[in-house]
Amino acid sequence: MATKALLIIDMQAGSFIPATPRYDSEGVIERINQLAEFFRTNGDQVIFVRHDGTKKGDYIPGTSDWQVLTALNQLPGDLYIEKTINDSFYQSELQAKLQKSGINDLYFVGCATDFCFDATVKSALGKDFKVTVVKDGHTTADRPFINAKTLIDHHNWLWSELTPAAYPVKVATCSEIIAKLNPSFSC
Repeated sequence: MATKALLIIDMQAGSFIPATPRYDSEGVIERINQLAEFFRTNGDQVIFVRHDGTKKGDYIPGTSDWQVLTALNQLPGDLYIEKTINDSFYQSELQAKLQKSGINDLYFVGCATDFCFDATVKSALGKDFKVTVVKDGHTTADRPFINAKTLIDHHNWLWSELTPAAYPVKVATCSEIIAKLNPSFSC
């Protein structure tokens, strides 16, 4: 039975278009694929969280924008969770699926560092999950008053400084995580 889960948040085709370039998207995709392979090899769960933006008229289920990026390896046994707001736990099946599987140790990768990603990290903390943010495993776009790299660096710092609930947030790179969990696997 899985004890850990890799949460892949909002890595959907509609977020990776020329109009909204994402910081280091190729590197992030590569590291997510490496981590997903590592989790699967170790018998842990890989969960893709997809945003359903029907309320705003975008990311409508079944459309090409809503699909997980084809560059991400998806295998039978991976779970898919649908969400309708920034927080992936809000009125979704995520918490119930994790509890049913006995998973309390979550590793976060994905898109929209400053929106859905951040909201879900903080929500998981409030629900007493063990949270590890993959420092080089999330991305966002430049915003009107700040560039994407600065946003990512700021959020990595912010999460590492949050007052812990049950467990302190860990922020580590893909290679640091894999080296700690299984030194013979390379990232």
